[in-house]
Amino acid sequence: MKYNSLGRTGAQVSNLCLGVMTFGWKTEEDEAFKVVDRFMEAGGNFIDTANVYGRGKSEIMTGKALSRDGKRDKIFLATKAHGKMSDEDPNDWGNHRFNLIRACEASLKRLGTDHIDLYQIHRPQSAVPIDETLRALDDLVRSGKVRYIGTSTYAAWQVLESLWVSKEYGLNRFVTEQPPYNILDRRIERELVPLSQSYGIGILPWSPLAGGKLTGKYKHGQPAPDNSREDPAKFSEGTWKALDGLDALSREKGVTPTAFALAWLNAMPGVTSPIIGPNSVAQLEDNLAASDVEITEDDKKRVDELVPPGTHVEDYYKADFGPNARW
Repeated sequence: MKYNSLGRTGAQVSNLCLGVMTFGWKTEEDEAFKVVDRFMEAGGNFIDTANVYGRGKSEIMTGKALSRDGKRDKIFLATKAHGKMSDEDPNDWGNHRFNLIRACEASLKRLGTDHIDLYQIHRPQSAVPIDETLRALDDLVRSGKVRYIGTSTYAAWQVLESLWVSKEYGLNRFVTEQPPYNILDRRIERELVPLSQSYGIGILPWSPLAGGKLTGKYKHGQPAPDNSREDPAKFSEGTWKALDGLDALSREKGVTPTAFALAWLNAMPGVTSPIIGPNSVAQLEDNLAASDVEITEDDKKRVDELVPPGTHVEDYYKADFGPNARW
């Protein structure tokens, strides 16, 4: 596995990040431990979770997995806060100081660690001023409980606003952003990618396989495999056109659609580490194969013909323009 700098920080992280949302849900403890072990064996050193995943279950299982044989010291560990953690306490969610400080303390206990390497705000919250959020995060960094801070699913203007506030008040700044990004959804290329390149923000794409659409498991006229998140009967004509084209391209290269989709992301400007979410070692192996795939300029051009830069596959094929339209 290769390593990239985390944004402008210089910290080195593997170019695949192990997302563990399924730990404690789809993935039981024994399999979770095997996934972590195989990921690290392959050279992976970057793991991402969130407090809201299973309302703490993912963090607990991740902490257990990393407590074995000194694994924690070899991992760059990321988690997130924002989501609702209980149904009784109105302050048990959000981006305000009252929640973030105690949410961080709770995550530290569940993870069984004395610090979080990357602490991220899971979603923006317009009702909370960004300086309120940044001051709380800055205190966590200065106290040594957090090393770096980041965001998830922020618009480009929200990231830029945060950078201005950090500079204005002398606060630690966000160094990463987690956006939805994959071959079928390229909207962040319009504004977020250029901004991230200009200001040293590392992009950590979530849903790099478009909820499983890019794995090749969905076929025309066939029911979805068991435990699938998507219903292929609801896929649009445009989605099928893109999937068929990508399937053909993958076959020509002799790789799986999964490996091709992840390798394509790693070849795109500004991307630090796509966040993979395997719920088994078998799925992880398919993800790891991306490290052996070289994406050429011709590959990129052919992907652009299927889903042009800056577009979403649904918007592209629903609109009054298509592959031969003038841009």
